[in-house]
Amino acid sequence: MRVPVVVIGAGASGIGAAIKLRQAGIDDFVVLEKAAELGGTWRDNTYPGCACDVPSALYSYSFAPNPEWTRAFAQQPEIRRYLENTADSFDVRKHVRYGVEVLDARWDAEASRWQLDTTKGHYSAQILIAGTGPWHQPLIPDLKGLSDFPGEMFHSARWNHDYDLTGKRIAVIGTGASAVQFVPAIQPQAGRLHLFQRTAQWVLPKPDHYVPKVERWLLHNFPSAQRALRAFEYAAMEALGVGFRHPQILRLVQQIGLLHLRRSVRDPELRRALTPDYTLGCKRLLMSNTYYRSLTKPNVEVHSTAVREVRGNVVVGADGSESEVDAIVFGTGFHILDMPVASHVRDAQGRTLADIWQGSPQAYLGTSVSGFPNLFLLLGPNLGTGHSSAFSILESQLAYVLDAVKAIRRNGWSSIDVRKDVQDAYNADVQQALRTTVYNVGGCSSYYLDANGRNSFSWPWSTGTLSRRIKDFDPRSYEAA
Repeated sequence: MRVPVVVIGAGASGIGAAIKLRQAGIDDFVVLEKAAELGGTWRDNTYPGCACDVPSALYSYSFAPNPEWTRAFAQQPEIRRYLENTADSFDVRKHVRYGVEVLDARWDAEASRWQLDTTKGHYSAQILIAGTGPWHQPLIPDLKGLSDFPGEMFHSARWNHDYDLTGKRIAVIGTGASAVQFVPAIQPQAGRLHLFQRTAQWVLPKPDHYVPKVERWLLHNFPSAQRALRAFEYAAMEALGVGFRHPQILRLVQQIGLLHLRRSVRDPELRRALTPDYTLGCKRLLMSNTYYRSLTKPNVEVHSTAVREVRGNVVVGADGSESEVDAIVFGTGFHILDMPVASHVRDAQGRTLADIWQGSPQAYLGTSVSGFPNLFLLLGPNLGTGHSSAFSILESQLAYVLDAVKAIRRNGWSSIDVRKDVQDAYNADVQQALRTTVYNVGGCSSYYLDANGRNSFSWPWSTGTLSRRIKDFDPRSYEAA
């Protein structure tokens, strides 16, 4: 099939791209989605307790506000429903081709087109927009003996709802954002829960609450009230964001985390095991009102160690401890910086993005990669923030991408390719600015750092700066043909 534009993925990024294309009067495009339904990470993650850790009013497209959030921090079913309803409202579904997985995408320099091989035939497009996102492919550690484990095991993003955890001996490996949410939800069911914690996490209290119907009525009937709420929450999160650029501020915020831990965990030995030894914000910021308390229950044992191996139905810690279990649940996150799409997108010489990046993803404005014309990455390298909404980042990128697409059409260009010197100068600027942020100097090892120890995830400035810088397409930064 020959089309002007192909969008890969029908999650928040792909839906947003489709809406903006339609609003720009571009209707001849397709969205390729390998699953049978849209929703992206909010379709895949259905684990107990799954919810957003950004305030609901911020976690939505600004052009499609939702006055009906029932909680200050929305839960997974509501977020997925919001994405589906938004796709319906903007008539996106007619562009989506379900069950189509992109196996290979190669730039054809002679035709100035992207040639895509998929599970359902061939596609050819002038412009390729990758909306696959970083929270896509589950990361499961390569543990000795894991393949011989006789019990049930699954990742939080592939939760097995058919498996009854009641009374089971469960090993939870990983204590990131997902585990902080699902551990309190499954702890009451477990016969015994063994939590393997390689690194203690900072967990702040979560200002979550039910949103009364009268408040939702006000937000629905007075859009200005909704805009004011969104502006307030944005300002509050940006105030916290100042601390990520000035770590000494976050060391003061840590006192809230320590007080939260002290109030929740009375046992001094357990409290000591749960106390981080790095600056808050160095890893992803976590919030929960129930996580610490769940770890104090008599059926929970916290192992302050990584897992060394699995021996039969015994999980062996790096400290030599052994725990006999019936099930293993992984809360070990995703392939964030070694994103799968990088192995499937090739330049004219057949080299993949992964070949070019060599473990350190780089892009101009997190969007364009030199040598890969007419390719736009959504939520690409160095656009992650520790405090704000992915929707804010995404909307800035979409404005930029649509500006570029319109320029290509308006000027009759066959392709645009970001200049290598422009890309290198931008990334040098980003890395220089990151040197003093908490992401780099907080004293921890996080998924922000790639295989080469370089921070390829984080944005070093404010979200406002991001919006201003990644908005208007400048053709002078590109070579047009």
